[in-house]
Amino acid sequence: MLHDLVANPGDHSGPELYDAMVAELAAGVESVGVDAIAAETDVPEATLRDLVAGDQPELTVEEAAAILAVVEDDHAGDIVALSRDAIMMGMSQAVLDVEALAANAGGELEPREVQSKIEGRFPMTLREFALLHATIQAQTV
Repeated sequence: MLHDLVANPGDHSGPELYDAMVAELAAGVESVGVDAIAAETDVPEATLRDLVAGDQPELTVEEAAAILAVVEDDHAGDIVALSRDAIMMGMSQAVLDVEALAANAGGELEPREVQSKIEGRFPMTLREFALLHATIQAQTV
């Protein structure tokens, strides 16, 4: 799952967690192979090649989940749903509402954006996911 892709997410800032998550995904793509993942997902082959090359292409949570699903022989939809649930459960444990989460995340996202992205009504980038997840985990540590 995306939320447990990196150990101790609360020990990282949002950007650090994002870098670690991208590194894990890149290692997974490298181990399985770009062609195999491209064949089983809608993630563009160029994006996968950039990932393996050490670049940090902008991935959505759905694209990251699709990659992880192939690497871990899982279902992308389940990974997305459980990752969103982890954000909501973390908010509950940290006693954060969307306004507090948005403020604690540095104000990069408006509370309405946070709510819509968590609910899946708007796309969430992996960078945004990492920022929210790291912010929540830092509050629960």
